[in-house]
Amino acid sequence: MNTRNLYVAAAALGIAALAGSAQAQTLRLLTWGGYAPEAVVKQFKAETGIDVAVTESNNEDMISKLRATDGAGFDLAQPSQDRITGAQQEFGIYKPIDYAKLNAALFNASMLEASRKNTTLDGKPYGVAHVWGTLGIVVDKSKAPDIKDYADLCDPKYKGRISMRLKRPDLIAMAFAVGEDPFAAYGDKAKYQAIIDKAGQKLIDCKPNVKAYWTGSDALLNLFRTGEVVAAIAWDASGFKLNQENASINFLVPAKSQAQGWIDTFALPKKGRADDAAYKWINFVMQPKVAAAIAEASGSFTASKGSEDLVSPGLSKAFKAAFSDKEIAAIKWYPTVPAGLEAMEGKVLDRAAAAK
Repeated sequence: MNTRNLYVAAAALGIAALAGSAQAQTLRLLTWGGYAPEAVVKQFKAETGIDVAVTESNNEDMISKLRATDGAGFDLAQPSQDRITGAQQEFGIYKPIDYAKLNAALFNASMLEASRKNTTLDGKPYGVAHVWGTLGIVVDKSKAPDIKDYADLCDPKYKGRISMRLKRPDLIAMAFAVGEDPFAAYGDKAKYQAIIDKAGQKLIDCKPNVKAYWTGSDALLNLFRTGEVVAAIAWDASGFKLNQENASINFLVPAKSQAQGWIDTFALPKKGRADDAAYKWINFVMQPKVAAAIAEASGSFTASKGSEDLVSPGLSKAFKAAFSDKEIAAIKWYPTVPAGLEAMEGKVLDRAAAAK
């Protein structure tokens, strides 16, 4: 190669290096609405010099996008923990998380361990806990002080005064209510069928008490605001919101069944090109003050330890009235659903919907 060609090659390499550096200064984030508020993105840019390009999505869309590109196009994604290992086994769209690069002191230890356990495949973890929430009971204690667990919603005294949904989470809730552990039976389809049949019958038994099956959070909130229902199987965020309007209403962790929980994680797409920026973002948003801003924006808390003390006073009070540390540690986190189970559940739910 002559001298001129050497200069050209060196210049080309320099340009490529600069381009790579510029690319690394943008973190391409595939996430849910409210998980990357504009103020948080601006603060991150101010502190690190890294831009964040936010694409809002959901579980199905995340898998679809990453599957179509073989794990390219994004540097950090936020699938729910029960949607990671199945997609990884089938499509290979993620790369393992290096837990040594996380500031573990910022995380609630039980949630960090839950996400690590539930996203591990072939000995490697693929997810890190971020935003979480639970299913339990939202109840107006001034009108239904004796409701403590899911089964209490079926007491005849509450005829036409409760709400729920004929959806998978409610079927799982009723399985725990009748004394079963559906998650432990995931590997035995015959046993699982027997469990959900019992749970489905419990949903049928409760139908006389159902004023309406809620379809969205606004519909549920209005049922409580108008006094049409006194209790419901629902997500904690609805209880927290109602509590700030009416101190008698709040989320209740079922005494025997405990709460069932979901965690939206951080996961690294296989062909992401800004891993360092991704780890910086994870550790940045897990700082309690930043996490509190995300909780306010999304309506759900994060796995950041201590952030519940830094949200608005009303939200903090509702959260602390609903959860003790012991109850948080006892949350039954949704594990990955094996193939075929949701079809089985759908048939049971269809029977419950058709029952008179």
